[in-house]
Amino acid sequence: MPLRPGMRVLEVGCGPGVAARAVATRVGPDGFVLATDRSATAVAQCEAGSAQELAAGLMAVRLVAAEDLALRDGEAPYDLAFAVRVGALDGRHPDAGRRARARLAEVLVPGGVLYVDGGDPLRAVPLP
Repeated sequence: MPLRPGMRVLEVGCGPGVAARAVATRVGPDGFVLATDRSATAVAQCEAGSAQELAAGLMAVRLVAAEDLALRDGEAPYDLAFAVRVGALDGRHPDAGRRARARLAEVLVPGGVLYVDGGDPLRAVPLP
């Protein structure tokens, strides 16, 4: 992914948070990562493994399904989003995927890109 220092990045389906923590390192102290997952178990695992990043304000974790994602009051949009093995975005659940892509288009900056697994590197997925 084209990560740069200072970027705001959204991970959909963060699981235990390994990728989100790696991205937080790449975007640096002026960047930010929001790790999201629909699973309360995954969110708890991500929070437990990301205590340092959370305390430093480099990262936050949110319990939310991609198709329900929305910016909170005062929350800035994200520069890019990525998802690995997320059924709503990898084609396994097309209905949920349509709703999720619409939501992601609303939380990304104009021209923001969604990257989904499906090869190396991740592939960019068009948003509505």
